[in-house]
Amino acid sequence: MNSFFRHVILFLMDKPIIVASGPVIIEDGKVLLNKHGDDKFWKFVGGKAERYDISLEEVVKREVKEEMGLEVELLRPLKPMMIEMTDKIVVLIHYLAERKGEVRPGADIIAWDWFDINNLPEDVAPNIKPVIEEYLES
Repeated sequence: MNSFFRHVILFLMDKPIIVASGPVIIEDGKVLLNKHGDDKFWKFVGGKAERYDISLEEVVKREVKEEMGLEVELLRPLKPMMIEMTDKIVVLIHYLAERKGEVRPGADIIAWDWFDINNLPEDVAPNIKPVIEEYLES
């Protein structure tokens, strides 16, 4: 069994698990990030799997359409991560994706922008820098 999933199973006994999936959209050395919901930091587009009878790829496509009004082509998986919070574990599944169309942010998007992948803002979610680092190494 993959060690990533072994850790997920071990945490199941202690805290609820949230699974989230989203696209990592990088163009010309810039990554698309947004702020939405109660969080005050920059995040990849994406969100939690609300149903478990659809694939994570379908979750990505639904979330990017809801948040940014975009269609995407998923190119390949990127670094999966597990982030422990005080009250839950968040499993993040990332996909490198190509944007189709122009950004039309949804009503719940507070802010969005394209950021240089070599000069990210300080207030990014904890998964952003490790995923970008893996992208740069591949």
